[in-house]
Amino acid sequence: MRFRRAAVVAVALLAVTAAACGSTTGSGSTTTTSPTGSTTGAKFLGCMVTDTGGIDDRSFNASSWQGMQEAAQANSNIQVKYLQSTSQSDYVPNINAFISQGCGIIVTVGFLMGSATQSAATAHASDKFAIVDFTYSPAIKNVDALVFDTVQDGFLGGYLAAGMTKTGKVATFGGLKLPTVTIYMDGFWDGVQYYNQKHGTHVQVLGWNEQTQNGSFTGDFTNQTKGQQLTATFISEGADIIFPVAGNVGLGAAKAVQQADNAGQNVNMLWVDTDGCISAPQYCKYFITSVEKGIQTAVKTSVLDAAKGTFQGGNYIGTLANGGVTLAPFHEWASKVPTSLKNELNQVKQGIINGTIATPTKSPV
Repeated sequence: MRFRRAAVVAVALLAVTAAACGSTTGSGSTTTTSPTGSTTGAKFLGCMVTDTGGIDDRSFNASSWQGMQEAAQANSNIQVKYLQSTSQSDYVPNINAFISQGCGIIVTVGFLMGSATQSAATAHASDKFAIVDFTYSPAIKNVDALVFDTVQDGFLGGYLAAGMTKTGKVATFGGLKLPTVTIYMDGFWDGVQYYNQKHGTHVQVLGWNEQTQNGSFTGDFTNQTKGQQLTATFISEGADIIFPVAGNVGLGAAKAVQQADNAGQNVNMLWVDTDGCISAPQYCKYFITSVEKGIQTAVKTSVLDAAKGTFQGGNYIGTLANGGVTLAPFHEWASKVPTSLKNELNQVKQGIINGTIATPTKSPV
């Protein structure tokens, strides 16, 4: 059962790599998928507009597309397709292209598409929309706004990093300074502070300060070189655990961590949005865990609801309590993370759920 709220705390950025093949249409590429591999006879069309990171960003676009595909697999009457945005100027024409195609639901991906989606939904009140990482106040009846309280699992990630660092310094950075990015960083920063409070330690966070809302950003979600360079700087300053909140840019961070490891330095990281050991398995040995949000499940549910006539507009918020945000399995780190720290993480999780541990509660949208 999904948890809905008329006005919510919004938050952030996810994913499994998606196969993409198809023709080029307008400003972006379109790929069509149906359970049988054929587009004939499909009764319901689910359409998705990517953000500029692209369909294979190993983050929120790829995770959203995975949810679309899973909906098609779960219901043989559903056919899904996407249009890729190469710049923000593609948002409106891509959405309009799908409106003209009579899509049963149009899913837009990313905070930056909030305005374009609202305009389209307002102008076409009988059409159904969903948007990932944006919420509206008041809620819009024909838009399923899917957001995730990643301050909660970000907090767990910060607590874990503080418990695992050997140098006493950890780091985080973002792609763009958007609320859906900084809320992860807020949680991470506060998790470190909470660990310090409980253990009498002084672990430092490089790259972000929750109190001042100042920190480090690469300026996009695509330039891996920038991520690599910024991470190398953090490592040179003594950070031994890195948490990039930057989609595909995080692969550059992983490359810098790998290079540090090859040079004999003990540096590791946390992945964001999706389970990094699935979306970027080549770097799994460096991922202590991933700070995840359940985009693919939320998108899948939205498409299935639209197809079966049970669609509800409004705002959905994923939390630790409803499983919408979580820490991924430890994978290769299962035996390296101390049992005592794992137990503490479970206690912190329960404290966040029952409200005895406070997390930042900003409303960024």
